[in-house]
Amino acid sequence: MTAASAQDFSVARLFNLGGKTALVTGGSSGIGLEMARGLLRNGARVIIASRSRAKLDEALAELNDYPEVQAFEFDITAPEDRLGLAAEVEQRFGSLYLLINNAGTNWGAKLEDYPDAGFAKVMDTNVNAQFALTRDLAPLLAAAGNAELPARIINIGSMDGLHVPIVQRLPTFAYSASKAALHHLTRALAVELAPRHITVNAVAPGFFASRMTRHVFEHYLADIEADCPLGRIGKSEEIVGIVTYLASRAGSYTTGAVIPVDGGTSISKGHRDYLQQN
Repeated sequence: MTAASAQDFSVARLFNLGGKTALVTGGSSGIGLEMARGLLRNGARVIIASRSRAKLDEALAELNDYPEVQAFEFDITAPEDRLGLAAEVEQRFGSLYLLINNAGTNWGAKLEDYPDAGFAKVMDTNVNAQFALTRDLAPLLAAAGNAELPARIINIGSMDGLHVPIVQRLPTFAYSASKAALHHLTRALAVELAPRHITVNAVAPGFFASRMTRHVFEHYLADIEADCPLGRIGKSEEIVGIVTYLASRAGSYTTGAVIPVDGGTSISKGHRDYLQQN
């Protein structure tokens, strides 16, 4: 690093992602698609990955202004798909600068009705598979990073891994447990991968518009807004902004962090009069 570049605090230098290769799992819809769009807008080459070919095609149609986007159909819980994805990334790009572990699932049911299979599915998708994909892609990430500019892993957790969710009424035991586990896995991986010049952080979003939140928005939006100190749901740019920071030169010294992006919901009891209702 030259003396001149060390004093260059311009946004163009600090947040430039030009030429960086990123993989966004669950990138065909919701905040995954918005993160992909933000990375592309800021100059990155982006691979979006999803189980649904139809959703990938829809996403590609939305992103048709960006020639640097590619799509890969895969199931994060299938070992052969994970290895196939790693081989595809290596063949096309040789290395990987940024992995965003965004793919996930949920299951809601009352305690007495909560099935073993549902709990296992959520934990397998949201924790086990995230770990396995990180392990399988670590060599490609290590190839892209160095001491000055490490490669990056960003795990998409949830505010529900920071507090006990109540607003949606239907308990999501496995989801909350899985996101709390992913947050701590983030810390463990940050320590493990730092010597290989890879940072690992987590973002813990609150409520953003997506397929997963459609039902609760239709029925409980007023309660969601009342439960949030800032009084609203999140905007796409607020997820894109934190991801851009963590992926950029500006975020090179941040690792092992779990950053809430939830308007303060996870730290506030909010207004929960409905809890007294039968």
